[in-house]
Amino acid sequence: MSTRRVTLLDAAIQILGERGVRAVTHRAVDAEAGVSAGSTGNYFSTREALFAAIVERFAERERQNFEELAVTVVPTTPAELGRTLGTFVRHGTTRNRTLTLCRCALLVEAANNPGLREQMAVTGAGVSAWFTAWLRLVGSTDPSHHMHVLGNYVTGLTLHQLAVPDPHFDPTDKIVSLLESLVAPPPAHPSAAPAVAGRPGRP
Repeated sequence: MSTRRVTLLDAAIQILGERGVRAVTHRAVDAEAGVSAGSTGNYFSTREALFAAIVERFAERERQNFEELAVTVVPTTPAELGRTLGTFVRHGTTRNRTLTLCRCALLVEAANNPGLREQMAVTGAGVSAWFTAWLRLVGSTDPSHHMHVLGNYVTGLTLHQLAVPDPHFDPTDKIVSLLESLVAPPPAHPSAAPAVAGRPGRP
């Protein structure tokens, strides 16, 4: 991807995250990127082409952020995984806030755009696979199901923090508690009734 193309798409992501879908126009991207008028149109002739490229660049940046965190840990317990995901959520609502808001805007737009929806599903598959593998590592007996439960919970925590920021936000304990309940060991089977003391009797 050329440097100019990356610059334009990063500018479009900034606009999308800060001002929403309607604010993303070729002219607005030119202005945000600080380039001459018409530059965005030279790379993306239609708004549809621009949004398809935004999803591609957004997915690349989000994957880089996720891998930056993921390659440093190999969680083996629910608590370890919970702490990792707590960090992931905090980053998503602070230093990567605009990118997270961009994801939210793209998901809403995808509701009425089948092509965009398909792109978003493909880009999310890699992260889902990573979550599933982590859940298997920490002892989940149904990692695919638990991944959806955990993913929906983390998404809810993130959206609430984006909408109603709490300066002391730290979801780690909540995520650890959820993981420990999902990955709890099965209850022990009752042992066989003890034999009656004394000599064995007749049947």
